[in-house]
Amino acid sequence: MAIVVGYVPTKEGRAALRRAADESLLRKSKLIVINSQRGGRDFDGDEANRFEQELRRIQGELDEEGLEHEVRQLVRGNEPAEDLIAVAEEEGADFIVIGLRRRTPVGKLILGSNAQRILLDASCPVLAVKADA
Repeated sequence: MAIVVGYVPTKEGRAALRRAADESLLRKSKLIVINSQRGGRDFDGDEANRFEQELRRIQGELDEEGLEHEVRQLVRGNEPAEDLIAVAEEEGADFIVIGLRRRTPVGKLILGSNAQRILLDASCPVLAVKADA
């Protein structure tokens, strides 16, 4: 079995990754780290290089912890929710871990669209993690 985590280099992304790594160690499960980008003209070479460096750093940390893991950077035009749900289904994941950020009062009317979609559409449980204040 596996645990799938959506990762972006933010405090929420790091909190989700930390919790997913802890769960992976506890459950002796494979950890699959997904960084999903839509691509297109907003995702240029510099940004792609920054993400690749960040993902290599994450890979090194997970190697040091002795976790069975896989790090995937997906740039295939999908929304992150689509990629996370698809990978979780392909891998028969135990659950998905996502990071949530605090919202403004207006933003609270709608949960982040990716988070909401994952929570509602995933066929496996979803663990939503908040970053430390």
